[in-house]
Amino acid sequence: MKLLNSAARLEKQGVGDMEERLITIESKLALAEDLLDELNKTVFRQQEQIDLLQSQIRLLYTQMQGSGQGAEKRDPRDEIPPHY
Repeated sequence: MKLLNSAARLEKQGVGDMEERLITIESKLALAEDLLDELNKTVFRQQEQIDLLQSQIRLLYTQMQGSGQGAEKRDPRDEIPPHY
């Protein structure tokens, strides 16, 4: 009878330890999921910023190409600063 009681006590302790471990794992999983969501939001915002910057660079490049085609070759000596 003592052996059965000891086995039952050990089994109850094992279940309690198992529950604690499961709760710990579930808590860590929930934190990891929250972190993953935040990182995904950050990556999304950064991609939006990258897309915007790329479109601005394309616009500047187009403007520079357009201003360079019709312009005459300028002599740097013609661009004397106003204080001379």
